[in-house]
Amino acid sequence: MAESSITRLRYVAMATPDFDKAAAFYGGIWGLKRTEDESNLAYFAAEGSPEQYVLRLRVGEDRRIDVIGFEAPDAAAVDRLAAKLAADGVRFASEPGALQTPGGGYGFRFFDPEGRTIEVSSGVEERSYREIEPEDPTPRSLSHVVLMTNDIKAIAAWYEEKLGFRVSDWIAEFFVFLRCSADYHSLAFMQSKHASLNHVSFETRGIDEVMRAMGRALKADVPLRDGPGFFGNAQMAFAYFFDPSGYVTEYASPQLQVTDEASWKPRVWGMNETEQWGISRGGENIPENARNVPDPGLWVAPPV
Repeated sequence: MAESSITRLRYVAMATPDFDKAAAFYGGIWGLKRTEDESNLAYFAAEGSPEQYVLRLRVGEDRRIDVIGFEAPDAAAVDRLAAKLAADGVRFASEPGALQTPGGGYGFRFFDPEGRTIEVSSGVEERSYREIEPEDPTPRSLSHVVLMTNDIKAIAAWYEEKLGFRVSDWIAEFFVFLRCSADYHSLAFMQSKHASLNHVSFETRGIDEVMRAMGRALKADVPLRDGPGFFGNAQMAFAYFFDPSGYVTEYASPQLQVTDEASWKPRVWGMNETEQWGISRGGENIPENARNVPDPGLWVAPPV
């Protein structure tokens, strides 16, 4: 396994033809804060996070993942990673340099083996944020992103070997949880027929706040995907919904912290072992635009 060049998940950027509805949803019912707009772009911060933005939406003809952004410790770490990936023949979407996005910073973009655009950056200016109080369902931060893959063992090995992620656990050979910090997972992959987005997760203050956020979404008639439930492996409560673009978005409580790297041994869970409350129920009315199809953005760098 490579030395870790990644310290945390920073943001997820997506394109959608339902831009106006999606922007109103995330900046309204879902509880993110719309901070900056550019031409055909909207940036959203989590009010409990110093990150400039945790979600970026772009006007697009297709639903696609634009970028998944991670943080490196400093510019030197960015350059070392870029040199290593270049030597290994990884295809770049942009060379290391100054970022022209909110907060600035220094970074570069490249494609993972299945064609997703990944950004690694450092030195992004932090924003002011607030402590999320008890009973406040406002998302505190970005928690994790889960992706679909057609070769789960190969993609997990690549993120371990190239970027220094660590495997926390497996569910059979169907699901793998990867960490880049003390968080049990910042990234996970699910075996599928094709590469696409499974869901993006936002962390609330705690379990009570997950339930309050879920109640707010249900009152607003947001389509329920699954929940409430509790994952024993990540020690995390969850509730999944569909956003106006058909993407799955999750409220989650703080997850298990892996603080002793030396002693952690990945576990293998059975297919039906992780959800432990036994009350999780899937939604009955799945939106027509929520079909799980191959991501059209693979191997195509976004325009911004």
